[in-house]
Amino acid sequence: MGTGTAVLIVVLAVLVIFVLVVLVKAVKIVPQARAGVVERLGKYQRTLTPGLTILIPFVDRMLPLLDLREQVVSFPPQQVITEDSLVVSIDTVVYFQVTDARAATYEIANYIQGVEQLTITTLRNVVGGLNLEEALTSRDQINGQLRGVLDEATGRWGIRVSRVELKTIAPPLTIQDSMEKQMRAERERRATVLTAEGSKQSQILTAEGRRQAAILAAEGDAKAAILRADGEAQAIAKVFGAIHKGNPDQKLLAYQYLQTLPKLAEGSSNKVWIIPSELGEALKGVGSALGDFVPDPKQHSANGNVPAQNGTGPSADPKA
Repeated sequence: MGTGTAVLIVVLAVLVIFVLVVLVKAVKIVPQARAGVVERLGKYQRTLTPGLTILIPFVDRMLPLLDLREQVVSFPPQQVITEDSLVVSIDTVVYFQVTDARAATYEIANYIQGVEQLTITTLRNVVGGLNLEEALTSRDQINGQLRGVLDEATGRWGIRVSRVELKTIAPPLTIQDSMEKQMRAERERRATVLTAEGSKQSQILTAEGRRQAAILAAEGDAKAAILRADGEAQAIAKVFGAIHKGNPDQKLLAYQYLQTLPKLAEGSSNKVWIIPSELGEALKGVGSALGDFVPDPKQHSANGNVPAQNGTGPSADPKA
């Protein structure tokens, strides 16, 4: 192999390498959800969209691709002083998205660092105007204020802040102990109140139940008394009607009265038997009934006896 042949091979190899380099620099593929900024001779020329593109070698230069997806950045805890001069440690998480690749490239050198510093300063301004209790209970309000300030400030950087979240708000240990004691006391107070309320309701329900039971018992006794009185009234009415229907005379009533008197002495508890004042009148009625009894003359004649005629008649005459 001669010298000329060797030179030709070297030249061909250089040409092949040059063509490969030109192709690599000229043909670019941009992935989905990415964006590329192209500079021509050091000046912004255009923004590349996803797909295949051709650049002019050694004239056009594509900067590193930018991610257009929503990004989540968690910043380290920051010490913030509240309005009541207490130092709290706050962790923040920022959700943002690059919407303009050109602005994100030329308007700020490092947009992530810019978002972090802006979040810290805004957080201190917002939390500095709140006391500890408000800072612990107003997370939504703080998140909304942070998002509004960050979105407005990062708009010119081609960045849209979609959400800001506070992960933790950690007060000092002494304050945490005081808060735990306060919460424990509050829970005990609520438990005591609930226990007392339950006891009160139980007593009220018990008293109400007793009252209802007493009312029902009284109503039952009243109805029973009414029914007994109705029964006795009906019995008395029937007896009274039967007596009047039979039309008893004074003799029968006196006899019945005498039959009722022994019943008054019945029972082991009766030690004294009081004779009613009407007993004399009853005896008079019985005596008159017996005195008015006259035997049948025919019956006495059959027996051979002549009945007396109260001092009149033949047997009464001493001369007969």
